[in-house]
Amino acid sequence: MPPFPLGRPSEFRTTVHGIAFADREKHVDRMRDGEDMLLIADPPGTGRPGVWVHHPDGDPIGHLPPEISSWLWPWLQQGGAVRARALRVHGSEAPSWRRVVLEVHCAV
Repeated sequence: MPPFPLGRPSEFRTTVHGIAFADREKHVDRMRDGEDMLLIADPPGTGRPGVWVHHPDGDPIGHLPPEISSWLWPWLQQGGAVRARALRVHGSEAPSWRRVVLEVHCAV
């Protein structure tokens, strides 16, 4: 396991961004509180690499905020491992950037 980034939380909660694009909202409708999610880092060489949130069946839901991706992405690329679960899932009445709240645990 690579060294964990200094000063960063190994457990945190975050919203999922980008839900309103590319018809991703349809995948949120079938999500449930407590459901496990996948976090997948962009491959190296992408302009501004991010960490994407996927439903367990593989469908993309959105991405983590850039402030988190900026330190989590390199760690994941080096072999870091995470567990993520949907803590709260709201319907279309909530703004897209507040619709899904994740709880993330990094293996340290």
